Amino acid sequence: MVLKKKIQVKKHPDSQISEEFDLIRMNMEFSSIENQCRTIAITSANEGEGKSTITANLALSLAEDGKRVLILDMNVRNPAIHKIFHIKNSLGLTNVLIGQKHIEEVILQTGDPLIGVVVSGPIPYNSERLYKSPLMEKVLEKAKQLYDFVLIDTPSILNESDTKVISSKSEGVIMIVQHGKTEDQSAIEAKKLLQIAKAKLIGVIVNRRRKVTF
Repeated sequence: MVLKKKIQVKKHPDSQISEEFDLIRMNMEFSSIENQCRTIAITSANEGEGKSTITANLALSLAEDGKRVLILDMNVRNPAIHKIFHIKNSLGLTNVLIGQKHIEEVILQTGDPLIGVVVSGPIPYNSERLYKSPLMEKVLEKAKQLYDFVLIDTPSILNESDTKVISSKSEGVIMIVQHGKTEDQSAIEAKKLLQIAKAKLIGVIVNRRRKVTF
């Protein structure tokens, strides 16, 4: 699998950070059993807090445990998943949501047979409307039929209204907080927006410190 150095689980499987991702993965698996959380949106208060990198690492950790994982990049204005996995951002989720393609037609292989990726695709005129459409729910249901976990890389919740819609349609939400960068007030506001959206916050990951904690 061709990956950038940001991917720690694959490059350093015996490292402390890989063990920490394994712990997060076990918590996610437990949550999927207890609360039926298999479609999980990953967000943060602001951009640049490591959502995409953590999403990719969590997918790798789940795959190493034998789980089938689909990553959906819904950060249409600032997509990053395709860069991490070195794949083209051409046909993607927006093509599915406007009825041009079926979800199975845009799933890209990553080199790991258990991990699929759907890139964001072209920037739509109104992404929020697409995410609110009934087709969005059908796409998530189909993804759950094909994979054990669906990880959704979203925009930061304070900058994009899309994230509130995506979070409300997901079975669980993980929020990323960057140690030393995310202000307390921003984190509080982000949590409030998730509550307004009636999203289920299942965990918070503290990123870029000596440990990644859940």
